[in-house]
Amino acid sequence: MQMTLEARIRRLEDRVQIVEQVTRYATSVDRRDWESFAACFTDPVFVDYSELGSRKGSFPRQEIVRGVREALDGFTATQHLSPNHVVEFDDDDPDRAVCHSYMYAQHLLEGAEGGDFYLLRGSYTNHLLRTPDGWRIERLVQHVAWSDGNTGAVAQAAARNRAAAAGA
Repeated sequence: MQMTLEARIRRLEDRVQIVEQVTRYATSVDRRDWESFAACFTDPVFVDYSELGSRKGSFPRQEIVRGVREALDGFTATQHLSPNHVVEFDDDDPDRAVCHSYMYAQHLLEGAEGGDFYLLRGSYTNHLLRTPDGWRIERLVQHVAWSDGNTGAVAQAAARNRAAAAGA
């Protein structure tokens, strides 16, 4: 099937917007910009972080933001990279697409028991929906390939974050 020039341009624009949204997911976490992070998702959103023993299911967007924020705000620093995006469009529904991308997530927790550094590698499968506000992630599946360093750092960071919140 031959696409018109207009359809091809729209597909290219969609591809850029989808990749930017998936990248925004990663950069918003590192900047601790929870409003921007929330705007990455539909409401509700299906998330599957089960390979790390965490959430899987459909949740209100703010619940996901709260959970990720609690887990990561206690870190000294994080860096989440989202390279190698491959976008697949649904030929039957122009308002849906899937973006596959790699995940490289570095976490620093100074003074942590078990070491300061935790590295997680893998990929994401993000199902996106075009909404009146742009492309949003409606289904996110995290695939863990391997990790290195202090695998208990996330729990320690969350505990530090809760302690800081209780002391505030």
